Amino acid sequence: MPKVYNFGAGPAKMPEEVYEIIRNEFTNFEGSGISLLETSHRSSTYLKLNKEVQDVVRRLLNVPQNYKILFLAGGGQGQFAAVPLNLISRTGTADYVVTGAWSAKAAKEAKKYGKVNLVIPPTDRYVNIPDQSQWNLDPNASYVHICTNETIHGVEYDFIPDTKGVPLVADMSSNFMSKKVDVSKFGVIYGGAQKNIGTSGVALVIVREDLLNQTLPICPSILDWTINAKNDSILNTPPMFAIYIMGRVLQWIERQGGLDVMAELATKKSSLIYNIIEESNGFYCAPVAKNVRSKMNIPFRIGSIEGNDALEKEFLKGAEALGLIQLKGHRDVGGIRASTYNAVTLEEVQALANYMKDFYKKHSK
Repeated sequence: MPKVYNFGAGPAKMPEEVYEIIRNEFTNFEGSGISLLETSHRSSTYLKLNKEVQDVVRRLLNVPQNYKILFLAGGGQGQFAAVPLNLISRTGTADYVVTGAWSAKAAKEAKKYGKVNLVIPPTDRYVNIPDQSQWNLDPNASYVHICTNETIHGVEYDFIPDTKGVPLVADMSSNFMSKKVDVSKFGVIYGGAQKNIGTSGVALVIVREDLLNQTLPICPSILDWTINAKNDSILNTPPMFAIYIMGRVLQWIERQGGLDVMAELATKKSSLIYNIIEESNGFYCAPVAKNVRSKMNIPFRIGSIEGNDALEKEFLKGAEALGLIQLKGHRDVGGIRASTYNAVTLEEVQALANYMKDFYKKHSK
């Protein structure tokens, strides 16, 4: 079997070094003689880990002291409900900037709990982020919600929106910890861990303290940020192993040199693929506008912007034969998608780039 190069969009590749750490600690965590899987969440062993993971999040993102760091079950979609349940009570309305499938799902969920204003007109094709001069922001909104990187459509913000004092809430599930972010510009940042910072089962939430204590009465305690903050993310038995893995991945990022290094590598890796697309004379087609092309998720078609099913199937079959796996585009958009998260190495992306060149030479005549 050839070496496997995993370009999955999530659950995604994790650093090989982290796997080695997990193997070594799996049955004897921190010298306790037992696995973390069977350790009490009230034990000093887990309390120490809980603080360590919070601390590495705070160091990497330089999180101000007036923000709480929470580890919650339910993944990113759980937070689609938690955001309005915790924030919409102030005015009963919220702004949602829909730039792809995930922000659309978040807006749909929020409609259960209040009025949702779609800041930009709905569309069937997500290929751009309109200039803010075209946004219809409601000054009465309780918050403005964005998804900073759309995993399915490959649309990534290249700016932080100016929301005129209204709290900005960002789903960063698929570009968390890929670059530095000024946390102070956001009221809330959240995301599932399984794309770029760990495995499935836990959502990381960073919330400014003045936004607590606004929860709707119908909010379940498990989604209530205020209650979870008071309980230091140990209201009940948390997803301990997923939190542990996230912590080990974040410590790995720190050892690599931090978020500046991750951002530099993200640019190099994504540029390898985008350059081949641009130089293919239309053989490979990237639908997203250049200024908002994602550095994490790169969707493209073969033959035309609408794709050529036969060629794309052949591309995917040939890729798998070489160990280049999980390249099939999301079922909603089709085509091909390469996810180049932090754990995906430059050498692995180069292997995909070489295959793309060879496939182009063979089929472009």
